[in-house]
Amino acid sequence: MAMQFLDPSLLTQRAAIERNEPVADGFGGARDRWVEMAETSVRVEPLKAEAEERFGQRVGTLTHRVTLRFRAGLERGMAFRLRGRRLLIRSLLDPDETRRWLVCRCEEKT
Repeated sequence: MAMQFLDPSLLTQRAAIERNEPVADGFGGARDRWVEMAETSVRVEPLKAEAEERFGQRVGTLTHRVTLRFRAGLERGMAFRLRGRRLLIRSLLDPDETRRWLVCRCEEKT
């Protein structure tokens, strides 16, 4: 994806950046604990919705492209939280390798 120009006015939504810090549940497992690390302006674009059958149940997956100004320290496994939705970061790309922008492929988790 060659991005020559991105108008900053397109970053119209505010999103919290979260990191998962699992907490032991006392039974050998762990439960998710999402901790807010920062807040930023983003552009969210839906990409696709898929449905598949898993263990006899229909399961849907929604994916999004999230664009933001470059931010060091952002990594796979972190998430954006927007108005009650959590978008888990699956991949990150610096589209023109200038450290101006990041484009993240995200999967919506409920």
